[in-house]
Amino acid sequence: MSVNEILAPSTHSAGDEQQLSRVYDMLTAEDVLNPRPRHYLVGGAGDDPVELPQEVYEVLRHVVDAMRKGLSVTVSPTTKALTTQQAADLLGISRPTLIKALDDGQLPYTRSGTHRRIALTDVIDYRDSRRRAQYAAIAMLSADVDESSDIDETLADLRRARKAVGAKRRASKAG
Repeated sequence: MSVNEILAPSTHSAGDEQQLSRVYDMLTAEDVLNPRPRHYLVGGAGDDPVELPQEVYEVLRHVVDAMRKGLSVTVSPTTKALTTQQAADLLGISRPTLIKALDDGQLPYTRSGTHRRIALTDVIDYRDSRRRAQYAAIAMLSADVDESSDIDETLADLRRARKAVGAKRRASKAG
């Protein structure tokens, strides 16, 4: 296997669900039984076991959990410093939108000559904070409906509000 094949992003589909469940159960059972478990990788030829770093163990556990649920997993190696295009792709936004966020100071970056570089950890933190803000906005905007309120009345209120917003929008376009 060449270096390019190893570092190329690859997607893997779920395999034998029973076997994946057994592996997942083994991985999670050790966490319950031992608060500071140590995990080892042993080769098929009975080679000396090699201790897995905690980060590798966590990745393995997440991959096995996703695959046992029938999901595909994509492994995409990346550097610790991303280009603006790589960061924008990771965030799911356009590069110009990312540049605006950088210029507004929402995301720290360094310059390498004329190029901007963004730390992977900063991009992930920014993505997580954006998600939290989006979920908070959705929760704030969602209609509070308790068990005692009449659903038909609530729906009628929402329809009236929607009509009012539409009328206001049409009036602003006409004027």
